[in-house]
Amino acid sequence: MSHFDVLTTNAIDLQQLLTANEATSAQIVTAYLSQIEAHNSKVNAFISIAPRDILLGIAASLDDERAQGRLRGPLHGIPIVLKDAFITASELGMGTTAGSRALIGAKAAKNSAIAQKLVDAGMIILGKTNMTEFAGMKMTMMMPGWSAAGGQTLSPYVGQIEEGEKLLGHSAPGGSSTGSAVAVAAGFSPLAMGTETIGSIITPASRAALYALKPTTGIQDATGLYTLTDFFDSPGPMAKCAADVIALTEILLGQSYPRQGHGTWEGLSVGFLNPAVWKADEAICRQHEGTTEQMRDDYELAIATIKDRGCLVKYPIELAAVSDLVVDGEAAIMPIAFWEFKSICIPRFLGAFDESPVRNLEDIVKFNEHNKRECLPPPYTEQNDLLKALYNNDDNKEHISALRTGLKAVAKKIVDTALEREKVSIIAAPSDSPLCIHAAAAGYPIATVPLGQLRYNKRPFGLCLIARAGDDEQLLRFMAAYESASGPRPVPDL
Repeated sequence: MSHFDVLTTNAIDLQQLLTANEATSAQIVTAYLSQIEAHNSKVNAFISIAPRDILLGIAASLDDERAQGRLRGPLHGIPIVLKDAFITASELGMGTTAGSRALIGAKAAKNSAIAQKLVDAGMIILGKTNMTEFAGMKMTMMMPGWSAAGGQTLSPYVGQIEEGEKLLGHSAPGGSSTGSAVAVAAGFSPLAMGTETIGSIITPASRAALYALKPTTGIQDATGLYTLTDFFDSPGPMAKCAADVIALTEILLGQSYPRQGHGTWEGLSVGFLNPAVWKADEAICRQHEGTTEQMRDDYELAIATIKDRGCLVKYPIELAAVSDLVVDGEAAIMPIAFWEFKSICIPRFLGAFDESPVRNLEDIVKFNEHNKRECLPPPYTEQNDLLKALYNNDDNKEHISALRTGLKAVAKKIVDTALEREKVSIIAAPSDSPLCIHAAAAGYPIATVPLGQLRYNKRPFGLCLIARAGDDEQLLRFMAAYESASGPRPVPDL
């Protein structure tokens, strides 16, 4: 077998090794399992890992198919990890918990629609990654990447979270899909799937120096998938390079994107927001000496580079603030989230299991209360968001429907006005900015690409970009062109 570096090799590289008969899928799986065994204890990226014998059996079967000339697709025989929000059939040897100990032992006869799509494409699911419990719908101000089922995921670049760190501080791994991002960055898998409500893919991927996409909301089959909401949520891919994200997106969306023009700036136009305005609030990300200046300088250097390479650039452009995302003066985001979580998402998710220790939201709350030591350990001793959802008395479907319709209309108008005024097709900002809130409210796709690495603690940071609904390919094209114009992404020192 040709040696490959799990920290730098991407899925396209692996496919080339397989095509050239320089490696087998069984050998590739073994290499990743060895990396997981050696280093996962340092970063805690997984809730469960599939048994070695099951994985090697699947890999051997896919190797046999390859030998017979029966390829299922461009990622045939390639490993992937899934956020522990995607239900997988019990025969694959992994549970599905959404980070909750209340769901340990739940069984399912079938895969979620997306997990099945990946299996049908010949991919090998190595494990289920840690996540913020219930994607954050458990306790307000809980550190991203912490769950009772999986503990705290850590950045492979930074290590331990600083004492007293803010939720999105520079040592925090960021976002509910943290385990997926960390797994790819740490060399546990070439590819990962996450889900995003607001920032749940973009934030951890940017802090792991990855390329990632939250596709247009509502265009994928969410059967068997834990989502916090229907309105905001969308599952999406994470990878070390643009080509991998494109290949995985094609499987997810059932589309084939023409490669003509990929890697060039032809036809792309980008408006960049002012980083002095579009940045993380001090309340959630405390700045350190020089961090603001370094992030701004790298941002402006990227703009200059992109412009020099031939991209149509407008900088700075303006976009209405998050405070404008209201419906007739009423805040809409949290009322929608609490109602959909309680009324739609939790019942549908729990109903997808054939066997489960809990059957409804009230059961989960009671389970946590009865098992406080394991489920509510310090400092996460509350489940106030679960309780808010459980006792949410807004049963007026018409009111929630009006909030959804109104919020989407307001967000689309804000983003579309900026796109049309500036005559650009993409809006870009620092990945730590609140641009993901606009994308979520409008249902628009959002992506991230690596930008730099903080000098003081090696934490990566990135750019995020949004486009109109259905314009996912614009973001994929930007990724490919950006990658060809930028240096190599940083690799963690494990």
